[in-house]
Amino acid sequence: MSIFVTRVLVTGGTGFVGSNLTRALVNDGIEVRILRRERSELRALGQVRVEHAIGDVRDYESVRRAVHGCDIVYHTAAMVSYWKKQRSEMFEINIGGTANIVRACLEGGVRKLIHTSSIAAIGHNTDGSPADEETPFNWDRHNIGYRISKHKAEEVVLEGVKNGLFAVMVNPSIIMGPGDIHFHGGQIIRDVRRKRIFYYVKGGANIVFVGDVVRGHLAAAELGKTGSRYILGGENLTHRDILTTVAEVVEGIRPLMRLPHSIVRLLATASEEIANLTNRKPWIPRELAASMPFHTWFSSAKATRELGFSSTPFRKTVALTYQWYLDNGLLT
Repeated sequence: MSIFVTRVLVTGGTGFVGSNLTRALVNDGIEVRILRRERSELRALGQVRVEHAIGDVRDYESVRRAVHGCDIVYHTAAMVSYWKKQRSEMFEINIGGTANIVRACLEGGVRKLIHTSSIAAIGHNTDGSPADEETPFNWDRHNIGYRISKHKAEEVVLEGVKNGLFAVMVNPSIIMGPGDIHFHGGQIIRDVRRKRIFYYVKGGANIVFVGDVVRGHLAAAELGKTGSRYILGGENLTHRDILTTVAEVVEGIRPLMRLPHSIVRLLATASEEIANLTNRKPWIPRELAASMPFHTWFSSAKATRELGFSSTPFRKTVALTYQWYLDNGLLT
């Protein structure tokens, strides 16, 4: 990082993206403070030496204290859930928490805010072509809480920009890589290896390596333009191609048949009803199933052009992630 900084704050520093970003900053010789909850799990962060600010993005006073004295804030803290039961909490974290960060940055004189958004905040093209940063949000009719929360969080950041805040938004696609201890993007690796998935569904997705996302964050702090968003994506692949590649790398089962989306919807409904009764997250939430049949493909051309962004091939991403899971005994 060529810009001079004395201290950086990373919210969500114990999470998947946050821990990888924190490690990279520390390795660059940057003094890092993380904002985390008192009972946050520290496994992903490991032995990285950082200052710990205990608090919650929903509590403005703890945010204000954490931001104080920091030159740059990387706001990676967020809740990812497609379970409607968790929507209220997710909105408080993703939208309300972002509002607290923006306010604290403005009041604290922070030089730059790098907001970790998501491709979930960007619309999709109905013809299947890759969307870009200018594609308008058009998920409203599907009422997908996570997408709504990330879209509205961006609106909060842009309001901060209007009030004089230098803020850049980065929009990673589905993230896979080391440090994903809760199996977000890595869930597909575990399921395919255990031969739980033997089918595929219509549509496609974009998956990016966590290391590329970290480099994209660092480049956004150095080269990003205020008020801009930058898609950080990998390869655009059909669901069938994704599952096939994962199966080849982890020696799992290849997809044998295409499952009609009507069946997926039924499975998601049953899964969520069981979850509501047991209070355990559904295997396939209805809101996640709603976006499955689309080709949610994206272009990272702007990030490549303005930030020097590049992405790791999907097969290598799977191999690196799989090896990390094996090395850490997380696939037993």
